[in-house]
Amino acid sequence: MPFSLVPDRVYGSIFEIEPRALRRRGITLLLADLDNTLAKYGQPEPDQAVLNWKSALAAEGVTLFLLSNSRKPARVKHYAETLGIPCQGRSRKPGTGGFFRAMEAMGRTPEETAMVGDQIFTDILGARRSGVLAFMVEPIELRGNPGRYLRYAAETPFRALGRRNNRRDT
Repeated sequence: MPFSLVPDRVYGSIFEIEPRALRRRGITLLLADLDNTLAKYGQPEPDQAVLNWKSALAAEGVTLFLLSNSRKPARVKHYAETLGIPCQGRSRKPGTGGFFRAMEAMGRTPEETAMVGDQIFTDILGARRSGVLAFMVEPIELRGNPGRYLRYAAETPFRALGRRNNRRDT
């Protein structure tokens, strides 16, 4: 399995990921991390902007699937149900098992799948090892756990390399 910490693309937020562009690339399944990607840590339900973005994805034939490492399965399930999407908690990213279970459940291949998340060492590494496109977003907020600051600092060079991919891919 390939080992790379460099995302295929880096975006400021999920809202910069254009549903029509995904569809043109043949992507019909978008796996998404929850915390700091779709929602702030602890946010129980999606806001209107996320609901609108999910609808825009669906209009282009792209299924959004919540793929989370959260140890709070009830929160993941509630968020996904409110958003009207399938989900999988405790996915154990960067392991590949959760990615492949999600693709199998949705009847998709790695070539039809992308992952969006805010962390290099879980979301991006897991996506790259699973053979799916790896999209990184800037975290929604850094407040809270001091370990997040260190982790995001360690990810800085990989984010920069991913931004180079943005220039090559446009």
